[in-house]
Amino acid sequence: ISVVVLQGTVLNSWKVVWVVLADDAIEFYKKKTDNSPKGMIPLKGATLTSPCQDFTKRTLVFKVSTAKNQGHFFQATHLEERELWVKDIKRAITCLQGGKKFARKSTRRSIRLPENVNLSELYVLMKDQDKGVQELKVEKDKRLFNHCFTGNTVIDWLISEGKARNRPEGLMLATGLLNEGFLLPAGDVSKDGAEKGAECVFLDQTEALYYFADSGFFCEGYSSDEDVIMKEEFRGAIVKQGCLLKQGHRRKNWKVRKFILRDDPAYIHYYDPTKGEDNPLGSIHLRGSVVTAVECVPDAKRHEVDGNLFEIITSDEIHYYLQAATADERKDWIKAIQSVSKTGK
Repeated sequence: ISVVVLQGTVLNSWKVVWVVLADDAIEFYKKKTDNSPKGMIPLKGATLTSPCQDFTKRTLVFKVSTAKNQGHFFQATHLEERELWVKDIKRAITCLQGGKKFARKSTRRSIRLPENVNLSELYVLMKDQDKGVQELKVEKDKRLFNHCFTGNTVIDWLISEGKARNRPEGLMLATGLLNEGFLLPAGDVSKDGAEKGAECVFLDQTEALYYFADSGFFCEGYSSDEDVIMKEEFRGAIVKQGCLLKQGHRRKNWKVRKFILRDDPAYIHYYDPTKGEDNPLGSIHLRGSVVTAVECVPDAKRHEVDGNLFEIITSDEIHYYLQAATADERKDWIKAIQSVSKTGK
Protein backbone atom coordinates (compact mmCIF):
# COMPACT_ATOMS: atom_id res chain seq x y z
CA ILE A 1 0.00 0.00 0.00
CA SER A 2 1.38 3.40 -0.91
CA VAL A 3 0.65 6.82 -2.29
CA VAL A 4 1.27 7.17 -6.04
CA VAL A 5 0.09 9.44 -8.85
CA LEU A 6 -2.49 8.03 -11.28
CA GLN A 7 -3.51 9.48 -14.63
CA GLY A 8 -7.27 9.74 -15.05
CA THR A 9 -8.88 7.89 -17.94
CA VAL A 10 -11.42 10.63 -18.77
CA LEU A 11 -9.67 14.00 -18.42
CA ASN A 12 -6.11 12.64 -18.58
CA SER A 13 -5.32 14.64 -15.45
CA TRP A 14 -2.96 13.29 -12.79
CA LYS A 15 -4.26 12.69 -9.28
CA VAL A 16 -2.58 11.58 -6.06
CA VAL A 17 -4.27 8.37 -4.86
CA TRP A 18 -3.76 5.59 -2.32
CA VAL A 19 -3.02 2.32 -4.10
CA VAL A 20 -3.38 -1.21 -2.72
CA LEU A 21 -2.07 -4.31 -4.48
CA ALA A 22 -4.54 -7.14 -3.91
CA ASP A 23 -3.97 -10.76 -4.96
CA ASP A 24 -5.62 -10.28 -8.37
CA ALA A 25 -6.07 -6.54 -8.87
CA ILE A 26 -4.80 -3.03 -8.17
CA GLU A 27 -7.24 -0.98 -6.09
CA PHE A 28 -6.96 2.79 -5.71
CA TYR A 29 -8.61 5.11 -3.20
CA LYS A 30 -9.12 8.86 -3.07
CA LYS A 31 -8.13 8.89 0.62
CA LYS A 32 -6.43 6.35 2.83
CA THR A 33 -9.44 6.29 5.17
CA ASP A 34 -11.98 5.44 2.42
CA ASN A 35 -13.76 2.12 2.95
CA SER A 36 -14.32 1.34 -0.73
CA PRO A 37 -11.95 1.83 -3.69
CA LYS A 38 -12.53 4.51 -6.29
CA GLY A 39 -11.51 2.04 -8.96
CA MET A 40 -9.94 -1.34 -9.62
CA ILE A 41 -7.60 -2.65 -12.32
CA PRO A 42 -7.76 -6.45 -12.89
CA LEU A 43 -4.35 -8.08 -13.27
CA LYS A 44 -5.33 -11.35 -14.92
CA GLY A 45 -3.90 -11.23 -18.43
CA ALA A 46 -2.39 -7.80 -17.79
CA THR A 47 1.05 -6.60 -18.92
CA LEU A 48 3.39 -4.10 -17.27
CA THR A 49 5.70 -1.59 -18.96
CA SER A 50 8.50 0.05 -16.98
CA PRO A 51 9.95 2.52 -17.52
CA CYS A 52 7.14 4.01 -19.56
CA GLN A 53 8.32 6.62 -22.07
CA ASP A 54 4.90 7.91 -23.13
CA PHE A 55 5.39 11.20 -21.27
CA THR A 56 8.41 13.36 -22.08
CA LYS A 57 8.02 15.62 -19.03
CA ARG A 58 7.27 12.90 -16.49
CA THR A 59 9.69 10.46 -14.90
CA LEU A 60 9.21 7.32 -12.79
CA VAL A 61 6.11 6.33 -14.77
CA PHE A 62 5.00 2.74 -15.29
CA LYS A 63 2.03 1.41 -17.25
CA VAL A 64 -0.37 -1.43 -16.53
CA SER A 65 -2.31 -2.66 -19.59
CA THR A 66 -5.30 -4.90 -18.88
CA ALA A 67 -6.38 -7.92 -20.92
CA LYS A 68 -8.84 -5.59 -22.73
CA ASN A 69 -5.95 -3.29 -23.75
CA GLN A 70 -6.90 -0.51 -21.36
CA GLY A 71 -3.79 1.42 -20.32
CA HIS A 72 -3.37 2.78 -16.80
CA PHE A 73 -0.42 5.05 -15.99
CA PHE A 74 1.17 5.41 -12.55
CA GLN A 75 3.93 7.72 -11.35
CA ALA A 76 5.93 6.83 -8.24
CA THR A 77 7.44 9.43 -5.90
CA HIS A 78 10.99 8.09 -6.24
CA LEU A 79 12.95 5.41 -8.11
CA GLU A 80 13.07 2.83 -5.32
CA GLU A 81 9.30 3.04 -4.83
CA ARG A 82 8.69 2.48 -8.54
CA GLU A 83 10.98 -0.57 -8.52
CA LEU A 84 9.09 -2.05 -5.56
CA TRP A 85 5.72 -1.59 -7.27
CA VAL A 86 6.99 -3.01 -10.56
CA LYS A 87 8.51 -6.04 -8.83
CA ASP A 88 5.36 -6.91 -6.87
CA ILE A 89 2.94 -6.26 -9.74
CA LYS A 90 5.04 -8.49 -12.02
CA ARG A 91 5.00 -11.23 -9.39
CA ALA A 92 1.23 -10.90 -9.02
CA ILE A 93 0.73 -11.20 -12.79
CA THR A 94 3.08 -14.21 -12.93
CA CYS A 95 1.14 -15.93 -10.13
CA LEU A 96 -2.18 -15.37 -11.90
CA GLN A 97 -0.76 -16.80 -15.14
CA GLY A 98 0.12 -19.96 -13.24
CA GLY A 99 -3.37 -20.22 -11.74
CA LYS A 100 -2.23 -19.03 -8.31
CA LYS A 101 -3.04 -16.03 -6.17
CA PHE A 102 -0.31 -13.55 -5.32
CA ALA A 103 0.58 -13.34 -1.62
CA ARG A 104 3.68 -11.55 -0.32
CA LYS A 105 3.57 -13.59 2.89
CA SER A 106 4.20 -16.92 1.18
CA THR A 107 7.95 -16.86 1.77
CA ARG A 108 8.06 -19.30 4.68
CA ARG A 109 6.24 -22.00 2.73
CA SER A 110 7.92 -21.39 -0.60
CA ILE A 111 11.52 -21.63 0.62
CA ARG A 112 10.78 -23.85 3.65
CA LEU A 113 12.05 -21.56 6.37
CA PRO A 114 12.26 -23.27 9.79
CA GLU A 115 9.41 -22.37 12.13
CA ASN A 116 11.80 -20.99 14.75
CA VAL A 117 13.25 -18.36 12.38
CA ASN A 118 11.93 -14.86 13.10
CA LEU A 119 12.79 -12.66 10.12
CA SER A 120 11.72 -9.47 11.91
CA GLU A 121 14.12 -10.10 14.78
CA LEU A 122 16.88 -11.07 12.35
CA TYR A 123 16.35 -7.82 10.46
CA VAL A 124 16.71 -5.76 13.66
CA LEU A 125 20.02 -7.51 14.43
CA MET A 126 21.28 -6.92 10.90
CA LYS A 127 20.58 -3.17 11.24
CA ASP A 128 22.53 -2.79 14.50
CA GLN A 129 25.03 0.02 13.91
CA ASP A 130 27.83 -1.70 15.83
CA LYS A 131 27.34 -5.43 15.22
CA GLY A 132 25.13 -5.53 12.14
CA VAL A 133 25.77 -5.36 8.40
CA GLN A 134 27.65 -2.16 7.68
CA GLU A 135 26.19 0.23 5.10
CA LEU A 136 28.59 1.61 2.49
CA LYS A 137 28.88 4.03 -0.40
CA VAL A 138 29.54 2.06 -3.59
CA GLU A 139 30.55 3.63 -6.90
CA LYS A 140 29.45 1.59 -9.92
CA ASP A 141 28.63 2.32 -13.58
CA LYS A 142 28.86 6.10 -13.12
CA ARG A 143 26.42 5.94 -10.21
CA LEU A 144 26.94 6.32 -6.49
CA PHE A 145 24.89 3.99 -4.28
CA ASN A 146 24.54 5.28 -0.72
CA HIS A 147 23.65 3.18 2.35
CA CYS A 148 23.94 -0.20 0.64
CA PHE A 149 25.92 -3.46 0.95
CA THR A 150 26.83 -6.45 -1.19
CA GLY A 151 25.08 -9.83 -1.30
CA ASN A 152 28.12 -11.79 -0.14
CA THR A 153 28.50 -9.42 2.86
CA VAL A 154 25.03 -10.44 4.06
CA ILE A 155 25.85 -14.15 3.82
CA ASP A 156 29.21 -13.59 5.58
CA TRP A 157 27.41 -11.80 8.43
CA LEU A 158 24.76 -14.51 8.84
CA ILE A 159 27.47 -17.18 9.16
CA SER A 160 29.73 -15.13 11.47
CA GLU A 161 26.80 -14.40 13.81
CA GLY A 162 25.77 -18.06 13.94
CA LYS A 163 22.47 -17.47 12.15
CA ALA A 164 23.44 -19.86 9.34
CA ARG A 165 25.79 -22.87 9.34
CA ASN A 166 26.88 -22.50 5.74
CA ARG A 167 26.32 -20.36 2.65
CA PRO A 168 23.28 -22.31 1.32
CA GLU A 169 21.54 -21.78 4.67
CA GLY A 170 22.53 -18.12 4.64
CA LEU A 171 21.20 -17.78 1.12
CA MET A 172 17.86 -19.24 2.22
CA LEU A 173 17.56 -16.71 5.05
CA ALA A 174 18.61 -13.79 2.85
CA THR A 175 16.06 -14.85 0.21
CA GLY A 176 13.40 -14.86 2.92
CA LEU A 177 14.36 -11.32 3.97
CA LEU A 178 14.26 -10.21 0.34
CA ASN A 179 10.85 -11.76 -0.35
CA GLU A 180 9.36 -10.24 2.79
CA GLY A 181 10.58 -6.77 1.81
CA PHE A 182 13.15 -6.35 4.61
CA LEU A 183 15.99 -6.19 2.06
CA LEU A 184 15.64 -4.51 -1.32
CA PRO A 185 17.73 -4.79 -4.52
CA ALA A 186 19.89 -1.89 -5.69
CA GLY A 187 21.58 -1.93 -9.08
CA ASP A 188 21.03 -3.99 -12.20
CA VAL A 189 22.56 -7.29 -11.01
CA SER A 190 20.45 -7.70 -7.88
CA LYS A 191 17.30 -6.40 -9.59
CA ASP A 192 17.64 -9.02 -12.33
CA GLY A 193 17.75 -11.71 -9.66
CA ALA A 194 14.76 -10.21 -7.84
CA GLU A 195 12.54 -10.22 -10.91
CA LYS A 196 12.91 -13.85 -11.96
CA GLY A 197 9.52 -15.45 -11.51
CA ALA A 198 7.06 -15.19 -8.64
CA GLU A 199 9.73 -15.31 -5.92
CA CYS A 200 12.83 -13.16 -5.56
CA VAL A 201 16.29 -14.70 -5.74
CA PHE A 202 19.01 -13.33 -3.45
CA LEU A 203 22.50 -13.32 -4.99
CA ASP A 204 25.60 -14.23 -2.98
CA GLN A 205 27.83 -11.99 -5.09
CA THR A 206 30.08 -8.98 -4.67
CA GLU A 207 28.43 -7.36 -7.71
CA ALA A 208 24.91 -7.64 -6.24
CA LEU A 209 23.92 -4.62 -4.12
CA TYR A 210 21.11 -4.45 -1.54
CA TYR A 211 19.82 -2.04 1.09
CA PHE A 212 17.60 -2.03 4.18
CA ALA A 213 13.95 -1.21 3.45
CA ASP A 214 13.77 1.69 5.92
CA SER A 215 17.27 3.04 5.44
CA GLY A 216 18.34 6.30 3.85
CA PHE A 217 19.34 4.54 0.61
CA PHE A 218 19.49 6.60 -2.54
CA CYS A 219 21.32 6.41 -5.84
CA GLU A 220 22.75 9.38 -7.67
CA GLY A 221 24.36 9.87 -11.03
CA TYR A 222 27.34 12.18 -11.18
CA SER A 223 29.01 14.42 -13.72
CA SER A 224 32.67 14.65 -14.66
CA ASP A 225 32.29 18.43 -14.61
CA GLU A 226 33.64 19.33 -11.18
CA ASP A 227 32.77 23.00 -11.69
CA VAL A 228 29.06 22.37 -11.28
CA ILE A 229 28.10 23.85 -7.92
CA MET A 230 24.86 22.74 -6.31
CA LYS A 231 22.83 25.08 -4.19
CA GLU A 232 24.09 24.80 -0.65
CA GLU A 233 20.86 23.45 0.80
CA PHE A 234 20.84 20.52 -1.66
CA ARG A 235 24.37 19.36 -0.82
CA GLY A 236 23.35 17.16 2.12
CA ALA A 237 22.91 13.41 1.81
CA ILE A 238 19.30 12.23 1.53
CA VAL A 239 18.29 10.69 4.86
CA LYS A 240 14.62 9.96 4.22
CA GLN A 241 11.97 10.63 1.59
CA GLY A 242 8.28 9.94 1.10
CA CYS A 243 4.81 11.45 0.95
CA LEU A 244 3.05 13.23 3.80
CA LEU A 245 -0.02 15.43 4.15
CA LYS A 246 0.92 19.08 4.78
CA GLN A 247 -1.28 21.89 6.01
CA GLY A 248 -1.05 25.09 4.00
CA HIS A 249 -0.07 28.29 5.81
CA ARG A 250 -2.70 30.51 4.19
CA ARG A 251 -5.83 28.51 3.39
CA LYS A 252 -5.11 25.83 6.03
CA ASN A 253 -6.12 23.10 3.58
CA TRP A 254 -4.28 19.75 3.43
CA LYS A 255 -2.43 18.44 0.41
CA VAL A 256 -0.18 15.48 -0.32
CA ARG A 257 3.43 16.55 -0.73
CA LYS A 258 6.59 14.60 -1.32
CA PHE A 259 9.25 15.37 1.29
CA ILE A 260 13.02 14.87 0.96
CA LEU A 261 15.06 15.14 4.17
CA ARG A 262 18.77 16.01 3.88
CA ASP A 263 21.52 16.40 6.45
CA ASP A 264 24.53 18.74 6.65
CA PRO A 265 23.05 21.21 5.86
CA ALA A 266 19.82 20.16 7.58
CA TYR A 267 16.95 20.83 5.18
CA ILE A 268 13.66 19.22 4.27
CA HIS A 269 12.24 20.13 0.84
CA TYR A 270 8.69 19.46 -0.26
CA TYR A 271 7.33 19.00 -3.77
CA ASP A 272 4.11 18.52 -5.70
CA PRO A 273 4.33 14.73 -6.33
CA THR A 274 2.63 15.16 -9.72
CA LYS A 275 5.33 17.50 -11.07
CA GLY A 276 8.68 15.89 -10.32
CA GLU A 277 11.60 17.14 -8.25
CA ASP A 278 13.08 19.94 -10.35
CA ASN A 279 11.49 22.77 -8.40
CA PRO A 280 10.53 22.35 -4.73
CA LEU A 281 7.46 24.18 -3.48
CA GLY A 282 9.35 25.12 -0.35
CA SER A 283 12.06 24.20 2.12
CA ILE A 284 12.42 24.07 5.90
CA HIS A 285 15.79 24.75 7.52
CA LEU A 286 15.88 22.25 10.39
CA ARG A 287 18.95 23.38 12.34
CA GLY A 288 17.76 24.07 15.89
CA SER A 289 14.16 23.10 15.12
CA VAL A 290 11.82 21.13 17.37
CA VAL A 291 9.61 18.28 16.14
CA THR A 292 6.93 16.59 18.24
CA ALA A 293 3.87 14.39 17.84
CA VAL A 294 0.55 16.24 18.30
CA GLU A 295 -3.03 15.09 18.74
CA CYS A 296 -4.75 18.00 16.99
CA VAL A 297 -3.96 20.98 14.77
CA PRO A 298 -5.21 24.55 15.28
CA ASP A 299 -7.59 25.78 12.57
CA ALA A 300 -8.11 22.25 11.24
CA LYS A 301 -11.57 20.77 10.88
CA ARG A 302 -12.04 17.50 12.70
CA HIS A 303 -13.02 15.56 9.56
CA GLU A 304 -10.03 16.81 7.56
CA VAL A 305 -7.28 15.09 9.52
CA ASP A 306 -7.33 12.36 12.11
CA GLY A 307 -4.30 10.79 13.79
CA ASN A 308 -0.56 10.45 13.11
CA LEU A 309 0.03 14.21 13.23
CA PHE A 310 3.30 15.93 14.05
CA GLU A 311 4.60 19.49 14.17
CA ILE A 312 7.90 21.10 13.18
CA ILE A 313 8.77 24.42 14.86
CA THR A 314 11.79 26.09 13.26
CA SER A 315 14.35 28.27 15.05
CA ASP A 316 12.43 31.25 13.56
CA GLU A 317 9.26 29.94 15.30
CA ILE A 318 7.48 28.99 12.08
CA HIS A 319 5.05 26.09 12.62
CA TYR A 320 4.53 23.29 10.08
CA TYR A 321 1.83 20.64 10.59
CA LEU A 322 2.17 17.27 8.88
CA GLN A 323 0.35 13.94 8.87
CA ALA A 324 1.90 10.53 8.25
CA ALA A 325 0.04 7.50 6.91
CA THR A 326 0.67 5.33 9.99
CA ALA A 327 1.86 5.66 13.58
CA ASP A 328 5.12 3.88 12.74
CA GLU A 329 5.75 6.21 9.81
CA ARG A 330 5.18 9.25 12.04
CA LYS A 331 7.62 7.85 14.57
CA ASP A 332 10.25 7.26 11.85
CA TRP A 333 9.89 10.79 10.46
CA ILE A 334 10.12 12.40 13.91
CA LYS A 335 13.22 10.38 14.78
CA ALA A 336 14.93 11.22 11.46
CA ILE A 337 14.12 14.95 11.65
CA GLN A 338 15.24 15.16 15.29
CA SER A 339 18.57 13.55 14.39
CA VAL A 340 19.17 15.88 11.44
CA SER A 341 18.16 19.01 13.37
CA LYS A 342 20.76 18.24 16.05
CA THR A 343 23.71 17.16 13.89
CA GLY A 344 23.25 19.08 10.61
CA LYS A 345 24.35 22.67 10.19
